Amino acid sequence: MRSQQVPFNDLSRGMSRDRESFLEAAAAVLDSGYAIHGSQHAAFEAELADYLGAGAAVGVASGTDALELAIKAVMPADRDTVITAANAGAYTSTATVRAGFVPRYADVDPTSLCLTAETVLDRLTDHVGVVVVTHLYGFLGDAAALRELCDERGIALVEDCAQAIGASRAGRFAGTFGHAATASFYPTKNLGAVGDGGAVITETAITADRVRRLRQYGWESKYLATLSGGTNSRLDELQAAFLRIRLRSLDEQNARRREILERYRAAAADLDPQLLTVLPATDSGHIAHLAIARSARRDQVRASLGAAGVPTDVHFPHPDWEQPAFERFAPDVDLPATVAACAEVLSLPLFPELTDDEVDAVCAAIGALA
Repeated sequence: MRSQQVPFNDLSRGMSRDRESFLEAAAAVLDSGYAIHGSQHAAFEAELADYLGAGAAVGVASGTDALELAIKAVMPADRDTVITAANAGAYTSTATVRAGFVPRYADVDPTSLCLTAETVLDRLTDHVGVVVVTHLYGFLGDAAALRELCDERGIALVEDCAQAIGASRAGRFAGTFGHAATASFYPTKNLGAVGDGGAVITETAITADRVRRLRQYGWESKYLATLSGGTNSRLDELQAAFLRIRLRSLDEQNARRREILERYRAAAADLDPQLLTVLPATDSGHIAHLAIARSARRDQVRASLGAAGVPTDVHFPHPDWEQPAFERFAPDVDLPATVAACAEVLSLPLFPELTDDEVDAVCAAIGALA
């Protein structure tokens, strides 16, 4: 008999928890008469920058817009290539092409599944102007070493923190190592809106000013566009108000995510690693955006878990260059860690509102794989 289904994610639980606060915030926005770039937006930008210890945060319409605008804002004038990972859903590839530049792929570290200075080094050429490190699955990657490498070569480092807002090491947050960083507030993110939203985080007023101009048509002043590559990308007042509420509980929610993931890891500890290995999130350097496992028998494991009432997903199944939109950027070298990750990773249910009984059910299904 099939066990009761555990939800992979259930956004309604978080919305129910925050309902009264959201209704009060929505009323305040309606009463203000501002829909775009009002007091809620300004307050959220300031509060996010303060939380991260960053110079500035600039709200935009989505995480992909944030990547595009950050790349445009920091790309050196004489270069046209962006180094990125190819195991992270093609979001940076999309943003790079939209920005008018060329994506070039480097391999990832086989353990962290993120770019490192070592994996990037051999892929650098005189055309490379930006390296984008994706802090994948909530893990704060090798940003400090990558920044040093980039600075030595006049390359800008952009951190993609879409899955890692709140991750930190030695008191320094993801998003404060690069020349710029980006965030997504898509509803499933650790800091999620009730709709789309994003931000660019930066250490300098110059970059922040460029992004503010780029997000609104390249305007220097109203109706005077002086910066090429501008677009319309604005974070609205309602989403800013909702995000202000959720920012206050971000650390607590991240801690709950880590707790759940560590319970899964303990449940899988005695399994054959080729059957299932759950990747750890033991400290503040990992905020457990997703509960990622690896399996050399992924289809078999997913079928067994599904039969036990535990849904799974794959983040992400295809290297970017294997997708038709980006096949023209296929690398001229093998990237074995990237290929292996795409073939083996699977995601287990993980969101802060999972009940302990539901977590126990997932752990029992994992243990039954033996």
